[in-house]
Amino acid sequence: MNDDEIRCCVIDDEPLAARLIASYVEKTPFLSLVGTYGSAREAIKPIMDGEVDAVFLDIRMSQLSGMEFARIVPKNVQVVFVTAYSEYAIDAFRVGATDYLVKPVSFEEFTAAALRIRDKCLARCVPGGADGRLLVKVDRGMMQINTPDIVMVEGLKDYVKIHLAEGRTVVTLSSMKGIERHLPSSDFMRVHRSYIVSIDRISRIDRQKVVVAGRDIPVGDSYRPSVAAYIASHTPSE
Repeated sequence: MNDDEIRCCVIDDEPLAARLIASYVEKTPFLSLVGTYGSAREAIKPIMDGEVDAVFLDIRMSQLSGMEFARIVPKNVQVVFVTAYSEYAIDAFRVGATDYLVKPVSFEEFTAAALRIRDKCLARCVPGGADGRLLVKVDRGMMQINTPDIVMVEGLKDYVKIHLAEGRTVVTLSSMKGIERHLPSSDFMRVHRSYIVSIDRISRIDRQKVVVAGRDIPVGDSYRPSVAAYIASHTPSE
């Protein structure tokens, strides 16, 4: 498992519902599936052992309900409730849930919740980025970059090239996932395994490509659902 991935588990006593959410986790590049469990009791050990960063949790389950379980999980573990019932939403947020999804859950809805998880991880764990600054390794030490100056990030095998305003570039020995984790998802979007772009600097967008600073950037197959979700959420209804 890559250290930049957010480790997740799915807890649901309905096998079909559990498999669907697990498939969504596996389709999301920055999430890693630790396990799928049919009851909250089965998941207690890996969660308490620190093997899980986030849990997608059903509410109505036998033995131990999702709401009861959410009250005992460590505070650093994020909880997203996935349930067929809408009436528990207020209680869910009172116990600190990151999000509340009502079945049936679309991949677009799941992606929005996953991005909220990533934003919380970023705010809690990242030494830069969340406050508008990013520290990157360069030849002779560290360089601080103001994130609003970033136009796009391009992966170059063992290196990452950060394209800045006014045509400037910075090359750093890092991974795309490492840089992505340090950038707020409200301002940046991963559109390809080799590209992260500044949302504010996109001039055109569709499911096949985005245009940033006059340059066509392809949208990778695994990133098309999240790009489609962004387009849908920002398109005025007719």
